[in-house]
Parts: sequence; C-alpha cells; structure tokens
Amino acid sequence: MYNSLTGKVAIVTGGSMGIGEAVVRRYAEEGTKVVINYRSHPEEADQIAEEIKQAGGEAITIQADVSKEDDMIRLVKETVDHFGRLDIFVNNAGVEMPSPSHEMSLEDWQKVIDVNLTGSFLGAREALKYFVENDIKGNIINMSSVHEIIPWPTFVHYAASKGGVKLMTQTLAMEYAPKGIRINAIGPGAINTPINAEKFEDPEQRKEVESMIPMGNIGKPEEISAVAAWLASDESSYVTGITLFADGGMSLYPSFQAGRG
Repeated sequence: MYNSLTGKVAIVTGGSMGIGEAVVRRYAEEGTKVVINYRSHPEEADQIAEEIKQAGGEAITIQADVSKEDDMIRLVKETVDHFGRLDIFVNNAGVEMPSPSHEMSLEDWQKVIDVNLTGSFLGAREALKYFVENDIKGNIINMSSVHEIIPWPTFVHYAASKGGVKLMTQTLAMEYAPKGIRINAIGPGAINTPINAEKFEDPEQRKEVESMIPMGNIGKPEEISAVAAWLASDESSYVTGITLFADGGMSLYPSFQAGRG
C-alpha cells in the first residue's frame, strides 16, 4: 500500500472495464478518490462506483468521449468541481480493430488515432493545464502497449497510435519535469481483459500467444494496476518519461529464447 496515494484525486479514462477498472479499484484500495470515466453504457461504471462507496471509498462516474475536446475539458472541470482538486490523470481509454493495411478505411484509421493518441493528448493537456495553473506536482500515466516498439501487422493504426503515445510521453515529461509534474507510460503485453476474452478462450490461440511470452502466461489486469499504483505514488518520485513494460517478457524478442537465432 502507498500512503502517498491516500486522499489524492484520480481520473481514469475508460475506467469501467478491463485494465481501467482494475486501476480504478486499486486506486480506491489505496484511499484515492476516483473518477470513473466511460463513453457509453453507464451501468458498469455505476456498479463499480457503488461497490467502492460501500467499501468506504469515494468514487463518481463521468461520461465523456476522450476524442472530443469539449468532453475532456468538461471531465476535468466536473472532477475539480466535485472533489476540489486533481492529482492523477490516467489516459487508459483505447480501441483496436484489425484490418489489412491496404484495405483499411480512413474512417477506421482516424477512429483509432482519435481515441488512442488524440484522446491521450487531450487528457494530458487538460490535466497539465490544471496542474500548472494551480502549482500542483501532478502525475499523468498514459496506457501504451508493447506495440509502441513491436510492429503489429493488420493493426497499423494501433501501432502508430502507441508509437505516438511513447514520444508524446517522453516529450511532455521533458517539458514539464522542471515543474515537478511526472509523466510516464505503461506498456502492457497480452492481458486477459474482456476485449481479449474470446481469443484467449480458444486453446490454440491462447497457446500461440503464450508462446510469445517468455514467462509463459497471459497477464492479469491487476498486474497492470499494480504498476499504475507505483507510478502514481511517491515511491516512483524520481521516475519520469519512461514506458514501464509489464508484459511477461514479450518485448524481449522471445523467438531468440534458449539461444535460438
């Protein structure tokens, strides 16, 4: 447990399912007041918030589309109006949709870029604006992917968006380090979330994915939320501008394992 997170206020975009839900729940366990952002289907977000409140924590839900500038401005404003401040912003919302690159529509390309990259920029910008104006040494965490460094055929828009998140994180970290604002990214590997559930339920597909992971197993959302808690805490006070990969070794060129190659 990180005492430095107690009483802090955190926004988690896409916080109603998967990795986002795990981050929300972990922050609440740490005593952080959490804002669960969702785009549609408020039922899941409301249920999580209610469970957190029943356990003695503080949580609210706010609808916002991360790709819409006005929504992100409103997300921060409503958070500050309710809790009185903002300390942590987690850009977690993301989308992926496979397509052969030569058949990919501009609409599909733009949708992924708008959510994964532009959405992360808008979230970071609004958080930074608040931190700078109020002299707060805040914390921004961008949810990237192993595919910020590993090419991923038929997911060119996703890989491009995460590569952009990598350099956006580093650039913002350098720009705002003098103000004591820390900005980092997390690079999950293969994680057992609802978006991957169907694939991982197929024994052959699961075995194929596990063969790409030196540790040999699919990750859990809670293993990513543990990283998000550490990066938001004072235990990582000298860390900024990194992508911390939590991937079971997927980014270590596993095909070379056992001296192959």
